[in-house]
Amino acid sequence: MREMISPEEAKSLVLAEAQPTEIETCSLIEALGRPVAEKVHSTCDVAPFAHSAMDGYALRCADIAHASSEHPVSLCVLGELAAGDWFDGEVQAGQCVRIMTGAPLPQGADSVVKFEIVKADAGTAQPGTQAVFSAPTALHSNIREAGEEAKQGDIVMSTSEIVNPAGLGFLASCGVSSVRVHKKPRVAIISIGSELVDIASTPTRAQIRNSNAYALSASALEAGAVADIRPIVHDSLDDLKKEIEYCTSCYDVVVTSGGASNGDFDFIKPAIDSLGTLMMTTVNMRPGKAVAFGLVHDVPVFGLPGNPAAAYVSFEMFVRPTLRKMQGYTCLERGFVWAHLDVDVKKRDPRRIYLRARVRREGDSYYVSPAQNQSSGLFGVIQCSNCLATIPEGLESKHAGDKVKCILLGVSEDSVF
Repeated sequence: MREMISPEEAKSLVLAEAQPTEIETCSLIEALGRPVAEKVHSTCDVAPFAHSAMDGYALRCADIAHASSEHPVSLCVLGELAAGDWFDGEVQAGQCVRIMTGAPLPQGADSVVKFEIVKADAGTAQPGTQAVFSAPTALHSNIREAGEEAKQGDIVMSTSEIVNPAGLGFLASCGVSSVRVHKKPRVAIISIGSELVDIASTPTRAQIRNSNAYALSASALEAGAVADIRPIVHDSLDDLKKEIEYCTSCYDVVVTSGGASNGDFDFIKPAIDSLGTLMMTTVNMRPGKAVAFGLVHDVPVFGLPGNPAAAYVSFEMFVRPTLRKMQGYTCLERGFVWAHLDVDVKKRDPRRIYLRARVRREGDSYYVSPAQNQSSGLFGVIQCSNCLATIPEGLESKHAGDKVKCILLGVSEDSVF
């Protein structure tokens, strides 16, 4: 195991160990935003029958083929047909039916002329009245044909396709009431540190509230997982090992924060090493250098730094794509844009730097403003940021106007820019 690896190597390493969760059946509403785990087939034709696309008159288009304003054509109205009703007769030459949007096309009719361009006796649709047409229409005009969108048995959603609101409606129209998806990964969030207290408690001197647990739980929820904040673990190797043993027996992923460095009270690396296989200890990035990863009972265990920004960035880089892969998502990388820096950025650290920043669009170009305070101990800066502006490895500084890669936060991985 190499002491320091690149962010790309680290991501490949953790993703190689990410296994899909079990497949379950869920309702359509529960499937919203999730990728389907199996192909979905339509149970019927969509539409199930030919119907009118608008309010108008159903007729034979040949009857008004020569209609004009100078020589209008009158057709005998057989009656009115509303959506949900059925017309028992057949439209013959010289006849038409007043039809509403969604109503089945009467037998014999092959076109619909919209209501607004037809003159009718007294504006009614009583049988025996006349409808006057002053222009021809095309065959099958204003008709939605049976099976136009899907035929019974057609594949209407492919494996890994994400169910969006429109797709949910489409599946409903296909008679699909449930789909097969991968279960949401269950994530245990463990905060390590004798200085931590619950957020409802008042810290005494030398204590701080356990804020990381809430940010990381929210990040897990945003990634589609189910998060459970576990009790705080004080700086004890034995206590930490017991908690990891328990969590790897009933969760799909374990995420810890704190105790990831090499100090006398940093125990996550020896805990993973003694219980399973430690595969990663440091990554060539800032913030988030001290990131441990390994397997305990084949369950991925991430040891993230204790500093808030470092924990957050590490989660974005490694935990989030892992959780998405486990759910069957195929797009695992956040979207990014290349943006012009508003200010100079001096490079004093050879690691890759992820600056908390705000990117904006002006015309056809993007511009990015890094936050003034880049301390890894701050959450508020991230709250005000919408991207991570990336400064490559090395000591080469960047200048105002230079382009840098900006990883977009809060934007779906399958978005296109």
